[in-house]
Amino acid sequence: MSEPRETRLKRLRLRAWHRGIKEMDLILGGWADRNLAQADDATLDAFEAVMAESDHDLYQWVSGQAEAPAELAEMVTRIGADMRPTLGRGA
Repeated sequence: MSEPRETRLKRLRLRAWHRGIKEMDLILGGWADRNLAQADDATLDAFEAVMAESDHDLYQWVSGQAEAPAELAEMVTRIGADMRPTLGRGA
């Protein structure tokens, strides 16, 4: 039996806001708050795959300090583009 959508959204939001380092809490939690409700299943799958990675790697990828693996690159780019206005960086 698959997980109900509402349960999945709550679980992903909780995981996004409780990463371990504050920067990733703000980046992933903020993205989750702004985007999860309207996300389709493929986007939820991609977000969940990104969240399975370490905070150190994620921060490097999202901030543009390192290149994300090909299978995660699209979602990492979406998250990075979403957070740039918050940090005062142009898109």
